[in-house]
Amino acid sequence: MSHGHDEGRAPGAGDDAGRTFDALPPAPGRGFAATWWGRAWLKALEDSALDGAQLKRGRAQARSGAVGAVTVRPGRITAVVRDRDGTAHRGDVLLPVLRDEEWDRFLAVAVERAGHIAALLDHDMPPHLVEDAAAAGVELLPGIGDLEPECSCEAWDLCPHTAALCYQVARLLDQDPFVLLLLRGRGERRLLDDLQSGSAARAAAPAGPAAEAPDPGPSVRADEAFAARGILPALPDPPPLPAEAGLPPALGTETPPAPGVDPDALEFLARDAASRALVLLAGALAPGHGERPASAALTPDQDAVRMAAAEPPPVVMARLAAGTGRSRAGLELAARAWRHGGVTGLAVLEGDFTPGDALPARATAALESAWDGTGDDAGRPRLRAAGPSRWTVVGARLQLRLGPDGSWWPYRREGAAWAPAGPPSPDPATALASASEPLPPAEPEPAG
Repeated sequence: MSHGHDEGRAPGAGDDAGRTFDALPPAPGRGFAATWWGRAWLKALEDSALDGAQLKRGRAQARSGAVGAVTVRPGRITAVVRDRDGTAHRGDVLLPVLRDEEWDRFLAVAVERAGHIAALLDHDMPPHLVEDAAAAGVELLPGIGDLEPECSCEAWDLCPHTAALCYQVARLLDQDPFVLLLLRGRGERRLLDDLQSGSAARAAAPAGPAAEAPDPGPSVRADEAFAARGILPALPDPPPLPAEAGLPPALGTETPPAPGVDPDALEFLARDAASRALVLLAGALAPGHGERPASAALTPDQDAVRMAAAEPPPVVMARLAAGTGRSRAGLELAARAWRHGGVTGLAVLEGDFTPGDALPARATAALESAWDGTGDDAGRPRLRAAGPSRWTVVGARLQLRLGPDGSWWPYRREGAAWAPAGPPSPDPATALASASEPLPPAEPEPAG
């Protein structure tokens, strides 16, 4: 097959070079497109196919999960598709890219209406934008004959492998219409930058002599609008909170990364940002959020430990350890403390704070009464002070630490270090019990 669609491609910038999406799970019994632009993609595929049997086999392979990771580049989509016997075939589908002058016309159309840009930012493809672009001579969606298949199975036309790839891309288009725009020649980041520049230039342009201000319609007095607030409909309920953070696109493209860029680290940071966004959204939707004080910003060291607690790849863990000045083992201990208690858990691990005047007395009373009423005086541990807020269990490799909030934190000796052994508790006996599983024979205890 010809590679003519790649000719004349404008040099890419940023994500114009391509994006790779992880393989999607099998989709038995479901349609491949829920959005109107996804269905338009499939219509172009089905209208171009000369053999309906090939389409049917391609749908079955896509539904079974036979399509691997999909790479989208300007003018080309690529994936490895496996037959039932495990034979792998590389399939490509080509689509003409838009010329620079066509992109200029598209951008001019897009910035004419604020709703167009807002819809794109919401990963929606408004029909009016596509219609306005078509009226300006720019066809975003493929038409009959625009999709040109190539496959290592050497089929001369659409085969099951390229058909399966197209059906899988319809699912990607449902999730993100910027996939189509990248395929047409420009990635999301560059396109949004162009839209922002065009919108700013349009706003700054002086009005022409014949320009007339739009009719704002009848006005309403401010006091009348305020008085009518009680009869206005209530705002709709917020959408349900997602069960989990979404997965960012994979970065394992065929293009090698720039010097000093680590794709594994970038993918981890993207997943971490998505997880943090979900946590912040959950907090914002929680009852009473507006009355709670804002959380203090994390220090760079605390944020590095927080990321380490998310179990990043080994290469990322090594970089975090080097950045915080900790050993790998020390960072893993800090991450464990963070999982048990965040900022407070890290402070309890790394600092022996000195309680104020009232807290030591309450702590001593709590330790003396924690095992009262159990009827088992033999089970009462002997505690030896190991610092202003630490007590070691004599004859065992266990320790209690008092946190600045008055909670008790269980610790266990692992090798030469004291390690967090469980979540905090307001009761020292409960905290100590959570760390009291069978232990190796006691060794000489480290100081503090």
